[in-house]
Amino acid sequence: MSGSGRPRTSSFAEPPGVPGAAAASTGSAAAVGSSTGKSGVPQASGSSSSGCSNLKLARDSGKVTTVVATPGQGPDRPQEVSYTDIKVIGNGSFGVVYQARLIDSQEMVAIKKVLQDKRFKNRELQIMRKLDHCNIVRLRYFFYSSGEKKDEVYLNLVLDFVPETVYRVARHFNKAKSIIPIIYVKVYMYQLFRSLAYIHSQGVCHRDIKPQNLLVDPESAILKLCDFGSAKQLVRGEPNVSYICSRYYRAPELIFGATDYTANIDIWSAGCVLAELLLGQPIFPGDSGVDQLVEIIKVLGTPTREQIREMNPNYTEFKFPQIKAHPWTKVFKPRTPPEAIALCSRLLEYTPASRLSPLEACSHAFFDELRQPNTRLPSGRDLPMLFNFSTTGTNCCYVFQCLLSLKGNYGFLTPGPYFSVCHKYSFTDSSRQLSELLTHVCVSVMLYIRGQVDKGSLHFWFSWKITRV
Repeated sequence: MSGSGRPRTSSFAEPPGVPGAAAASTGSAAAVGSSTGKSGVPQASGSSSSGCSNLKLARDSGKVTTVVATPGQGPDRPQEVSYTDIKVIGNGSFGVVYQARLIDSQEMVAIKKVLQDKRFKNRELQIMRKLDHCNIVRLRYFFYSSGEKKDEVYLNLVLDFVPETVYRVARHFNKAKSIIPIIYVKVYMYQLFRSLAYIHSQGVCHRDIKPQNLLVDPESAILKLCDFGSAKQLVRGEPNVSYICSRYYRAPELIFGATDYTANIDIWSAGCVLAELLLGQPIFPGDSGVDQLVEIIKVLGTPTREQIREMNPNYTEFKFPQIKAHPWTKVFKPRTPPEAIALCSRLLEYTPASRLSPLEACSHAFFDELRQPNTRLPSGRDLPMLFNFSTTGTNCCYVFQCLLSLKGNYGFLTPGPYFSVCHKYSFTDSSRQLSELLTHVCVSVMLYIRGQVDKGSLHFWFSWKITRV
């Protein structure tokens, strides 16, 4: 895991022109046996290792590769998968990523190849097999290939291919000496919070949220969270490593060495991403772990003893120089929307529990424009699907969709108990609670629209019902 917040070539839309690219490509080519093609991607091998899917024949001088792969979701029913047009698009300490085209569907995919330690199950594979969300890169298939050395095995993850990253989109605007249009900031961040709401509901913490790991389609503006190589299912009471997450986006509790942190570290990272899109540069560009804390203190001021206790109780006796917080309005450029600044201030909180939840962030006024029916992308295209919540909880809560719709159309709902209840029941099988809450929401709003109740009565009714759910 890289300790730097600077761009790391871990996401599969990153360019191949990085230091060590040639060496990584060559090493990969040598690792797949006698039938390896010039591209260095997983190809046919004459032998199969224990527990591995059998690699099949590579035809046409390495132009087409056929493997037996297991679908990413659903039953373990291995099937033949053929792909071609293979090239390296990213590499790093994690392994190598290739771009390829599936023969059957002609769709582009990314193949992430990582060395597998046979003593352990691959955590990334386990997590990706359970995730199914429109804002998370999909695991289509996975298969194993043999390496050059004896007993060397590689895991290959066949994933959705998305052509760009938020990092590269932002860099494009920076090079043009302009700022990214605020509508894109809203669309990207909203989808990021949707993805975080989903994975956190599954008990998964990503632990490496940064612009390089946010894939985007530049035409549709659809965002997909990728690179679950650092992700973990957090279990209360079980310690976790604190040296995690790329430096610029590392939550302060991690810098303080906390090992009992929560998924709120992802919220901090998301706040750093939002601030970076607004500023055109990282908000906390530390040169080291200690300097990272210094950069944070420059903006947020010195944390109080209580805030330090909430981050890591072992540090409460440490003495820090007393620095006053810098006003948020002076952190950002003069024309930055006040709602964006307000959202940043609620995400970048020292106390982890004080940060907004992902669904609370989605309900923030900063995103109200997305709820207006006439909002379009600068190209004139419709916004991507942002409110396609399901009633089953596999994506998001239908009740939450209704509340967001009401907030946008009638303007009387504010983040608070309504959204906390939705967050509580959004991703569970509590269908009775959801059904009851939705029924009362619909009845109450119908009465309001007919003029039979006023806003004050509606608020009272909602508040009373929510305490009863």
